[in-house]
Amino acid sequence: MIIDVHAHTPTHRDEVPAGERRVYPNWRTDRPVTTTNSWADFDTAMADADVSIVFNIAADDPETMTGLPYPPERTNDATAEFVADDPSKRIGFLSVNPLWDNVFEETERCRELGLVGVKLGPNYQDFDPLGEPALAFYAYCERHGLPILFHQGASPMRHAPLRYTYPLVTDEVAIRFPELRIVMAHMGHPWGTETVVTIRKHPHVYADVSSIYLRPWVCYQSLLAAVEWGCTQKLLLGSDFPIANTGEAMAGLRRVNDILEGTKLPRVPDEVVERIIHADALGALGLSVPAVRT
Repeated sequence: MIIDVHAHTPTHRDEVPAGERRVYPNWRTDRPVTTTNSWADFDTAMADADVSIVFNIAADDPETMTGLPYPPERTNDATAEFVADDPSKRIGFLSVNPLWDNVFEETERCRELGLVGVKLGPNYQDFDPLGEPALAFYAYCERHGLPILFHQGASPMRHAPLRYTYPLVTDEVAIRFPELRIVMAHMGHPWGTETVVTIRKHPHVYADVSSIYLRPWVCYQSLLAAVEWGCTQKLLLGSDFPIANTGEAMAGLRRVNDILEGTKLPRVPDEVVERIIHADALGALGLSVPAVRT
């Protein structure tokens, strides 16, 4: 089974009106990315995934981040509605800001909607990931078995502090909450080695490979670090839709050694790549296969 653990909920149920299209040139180096997309666009892009984990990021000003057409209070409803449309192939994560006065009430409401994990982007949401409100929220998630997928590493957005997404911050979180299941997005790019040494030491901390295949050296360096530190089993497949899709993710991983032609640099074993592509992400995160859950 192919599980894509990193996809953003489409912005529009139906075709995107021309006046609402948003295109960003800085998310990829090879082409611009259209961040407004329909449910049908999602299905086409994610056709190679048997199951996708989908979410939004509850940012106070989503227009400055990705051009999403809905305010923060619609973030989770949009995801829940999308998941309910095809629950056999989609798993929804909620997003909240630990600084909200109603953070626990909103989380409870989202759990009732069927959302089973959490997506946080401290850099985009402007909260200290080691501050007291955040720690209280992690404690809640640990108690209730809600896995958290953290944005980790770089962002082209000027307002997003890099210090909030440095991978060693997640080490601090995992030390405090050893039973909390965590996914470190993007292998913390460009800090792949820091991510690797973090997932290696914590049994319930994983990393997804979303978007790293868009930068060949980062992809090679990060995967080789996981090989050398013996923790490739902690890596999960992710595409980062709409920046990429599942097919691109798998093809990019399988090309990881292409840049080595004519060198004596060590290769990332093919079996490691296939293990990532076919990883049991749902088992790792304590989640059920959607059809069974439904």
